[in-house]
Amino acid sequence: MTAPTPVSSVAAVIFDWGGTLTPWHDVDLPEQWRVFAREVHGIPVDSPEVSEVDLERAHELAETILAAESDAWKRGREDHSSASIEQILDAAGVDAEDDRHHLALAAYQGFWEPHTHTDPQVRPLWEGLRERGIRVGVLSNTIWSREYHREIFARDGVLDLIDGDVYSSEIHCVKPHPDAFRLACEAVGVAPREAVYVGDRIFEDVHGPQQIGMRAIWVPHSDIPAAQRVEVTAEPDARAQELLDILDIVDRWLDEGRADADG
Repeated sequence: MTAPTPVSSVAAVIFDWGGTLTPWHDVDLPEQWRVFAREVHGIPVDSPEVSEVDLERAHELAETILAAESDAWKRGREDHSSASIEQILDAAGVDAEDDRHHLALAAYQGFWEPHTHTDPQVRPLWEGLRERGIRVGVLSNTIWSREYHREIFARDGVLDLIDGDVYSSEIHCVKPHPDAFRLACEAVGVAPREAVYVGDRIFEDVHGPQQIGMRAIWVPHSDIPAAQRVEVTAEPDARAQELLDILDIVDRWLDEGRADADG
């Protein structure tokens, strides 16, 4: 049962990453690992001289890694256990000591680079929250490392506005497990009843934080694949059609908190 959301002032707003801080993109998920596998096997992109045997070996490796990743995300939805890219590659039998491993990872990150850019509204939104004395956090379900995510935030000029960040790749669970949200609240130094979570998925980003008494703002602009959806009866505390709408929502809640304090 979802815990009732208490009336309290807002001390922190914590954000989902993919599809929330970055615009939603439809991504060719099998291709991410074909790019990786071709680099493992030293196959130049679009080379006409590649043998069919080498290309088939690369595609078989890509399919094996994709299956391992799909299994990891499936476990996340079912038992909320986390995984890292290192664990997925190890499960797929990829040798991390291979001389071409770092080149394959670089090719993989190059594939993702166009899909990682931060929404232009993030900096003015976070600056607005900071001006109100509200802390900014990030909590992401991800197989990528903290360092990689922070490199993305630094590249896009917003890392300096983050007060605390938690990535599922470095903890034991993924959203909607309550522990993920507790750890995110600890990272920004506030109690759950003083925190708001913002995300694009009802199961992970609305049901999840509401379990521990956080408010939840839903940003309903992602075309989430049916295989990634989990049916749940949860209603967001507010909806934001675009990120800057969050400032108005928070201002309303701040006003309500002041009114309650005045009695």
